[in-house]
Amino acid sequence: MVNALKKIWPRSLLWRTFLLVALLMLLSVAAWFAIFRSYEREPRARQLAQMLVSVANLTRAALISARVDARPELLRDLSDHEGIHLYPAEVDDQIKPLPDNAFLQRVEALVKSSLGPSTRLTLEREGEEALFISFRIDDTADGEYWLALPSDRLARVLPLSWIGWSAAALLLSLLGAWLIVFRITRPLKLLERAAKKVGAGQTPPHLPERGPTELATVSHAFNQMSADLARLDQDRALILAGISHDLRTPLTRLRMGIEMTTDGAMRDGMVADVEEMDKTIGQFLDFARIDGGEAHSEIDLSALLNELATQYQRRGFTVTATAPSTRPEGSTTFTQGQPQALRRAVGNLIDNALRYAGQDQPIELTLTRAEQVLIIDVCDRGPGIPEDAVEQMKRPFTRLDSARSNAAGAGLGLAIVDRIIRAHSGRLDLLPRPQGGLIARITLPIS
Repeated sequence: MVNALKKIWPRSLLWRTFLLVALLMLLSVAAWFAIFRSYEREPRARQLAQMLVSVANLTRAALISARVDARPELLRDLSDHEGIHLYPAEVDDQIKPLPDNAFLQRVEALVKSSLGPSTRLTLEREGEEALFISFRIDDTADGEYWLALPSDRLARVLPLSWIGWSAAALLLSLLGAWLIVFRITRPLKLLERAAKKVGAGQTPPHLPERGPTELATVSHAFNQMSADLARLDQDRALILAGISHDLRTPLTRLRMGIEMTTDGAMRDGMVADVEEMDKTIGQFLDFARIDGGEAHSEIDLSALLNELATQYQRRGFTVTATAPSTRPEGSTTFTQGQPQALRRAVGNLIDNALRYAGQDQPIELTLTRAEQVLIIDVCDRGPGIPEDAVEQMKRPFTRLDSARSNAAGAGLGLAIVDRIIRAHSGRLDLLPRPQGGLIARITLPIS
């Protein structure tokens, strides 16, 4: 039961608060209705009792004052015009006791106080349902009669207009409650979206700093934090760009000097070191400037993987791509994003696979569709990554030398890929491959 309620109960603050306010309002209306019934019972009981006493007294007076031969005509008039019937009371009359109802008990007490303690009240006599009240014309044994009134005299008249106005008031109250809660939760929703963009490495739009003081203060603090983070990213990119410029100039001179070296083995080793240093500087720049100011557009992932595989094959590597062909309407393998950034991300994964699995080992690229996402798998037969070290490998400047020997670079490859994919609202997973190896899986939303 509890689990079923948890599944039904909404998770959003808007609907939770709205349903709670609506429940409280309904309980309040029910409480006021109960109070109204309690205070309205006594006046209605007195009104009904007074009506019964008046009808009994008037009927008795009419019967006493009428001639004996005119009494049948009088009884017919009462039955036709007022719905009142008169029956002589018998000793063996089968009458049903009054229900255990506080209202009827109070009516009976008031009637007895006016007509005498011997007065009887019932809702059923001899199988006939009506509002029966006994009264006496004289003190003889045959002087007691039953006066029968229609049962609808007991019915409470509730005008339909009351129900309509009550429903309108309740709907207006619920609408007002929804608007109040919406004004509170809307800034929180905007804050949630902006926080997701910050987590994906993007700069969110400026949040409106209006509304209640507390929400405006939170929005202002978030805007200030977002501006500080953007300024920090710009400063970091500027510093790294300056460092790369200052380092690449002497590296170029060093490469020129190396080319003049006569020792071939030493020259080749120093050239390899310089190229590795240049590649490391490039990784720093890539990490500092993920988007590079590139505009978003529609990307055919199938074509992108096939192009990458062809490029690596031309360089002598065994890289194959298995991707579905693009449909004419272009809805199967397309996603929104920055083409060069995604190309760089997949290229980094291929480079990692070639570096750690071996350049002579086959690398497989696959593209599949699952529900509303596209999945890119880069599969190798290298040593893989332990499950407990997967998240650590996505952090900057991290290398798992114990699992993958011959490690080179600055340890930014997977961090760059993870940052690019998160900026595209996707996810990077590093999974063990059956029969050994690693599956670097990129999950992206369909365009």
